[in-house]
Amino acid sequence: LAAIWGASYLLIKIGVRDLSAPMIAFLRIAFGAAVLVPLALRRGALGNLAGLWPMIVAVAIAQVAAPFLLIALGEQEISSSLAGILVGSAPIFTAILAIFFAQEERSEGLQLLGVFVGVAGLVLLLGLDVGDSTAQLLGGLAVVLAGLGYAIGGLLAKRHLGSIQPIGVAAIVLAVSTALSAPAALFTLPEEAPGVGPLVAVATLGVVGTGIAFAIFYELIASVGPARTFLVTYLAPVFAVAYGVLLL
Repeated sequence: LAAIWGASYLLIKIGVRDLSAPMIAFLRIAFGAAVLVPLALRRGALGNLAGLWPMIVAVAIAQVAAPFLLIALGEQEISSSLAGILVGSAPIFTAILAIFFAQEERSEGLQLLGVFVGVAGLVLLLGLDVGDSTAQLLGGLAVVLAGLGYAIGGLLAKRHLGSIQPIGVAAIVLAVSTALSAPAALFTLPEEAPGVGPLVAVATLGVVGTGIAFAIFYELIASVGPARTFLVTYLAPVFAVAYGVLLL
């Protein structure tokens, strides 16, 4: 999962050459939904949704629609490597939110000290790497907000959508997010036909980096919990930096 998600920032960076951030977010989500919805239907994983729609929409906004748009917006200003590192804020936010909303996920002792060190590192990274440019700082903050969205969505899914099979959660969240992200994408249609490279990058981002990756992601949330699941975001930056340096 870390290797797949680490490549996502490279693919987004290629996509923003010819496509708007809302269009990249929409296509990514739509391709991912096209992979997962048929799979979830085949497994009968889309039942038991009665009464859960408000929470499904909330998770879709926090976990997918908003973060995907924010990351694409951020990568218009910052490198794919830095974006991959900043999304590593997700487990830090998860640990902070767990103090108030998920007692079983709370950090204590050295774990809590690690959270504070992580926050300090995040502030330091933003100040040193993008502090001289307002546009880059805003781009970095957009990606950090995406990390917060991932944390909120993970906790909400764990607490309120546990009655749905993990593959069903991933599928229905992506399907709802497709509808939520479509209007902004339609308002930002490209004036000229995009190049093959950006289109292939976004298609790969959707099928592999979203569809397959989210299936793995929700299986992990169900089996080991959101705090441990988000440890993958400590590994993904290693891949993001390597891909960015070697390929961009």
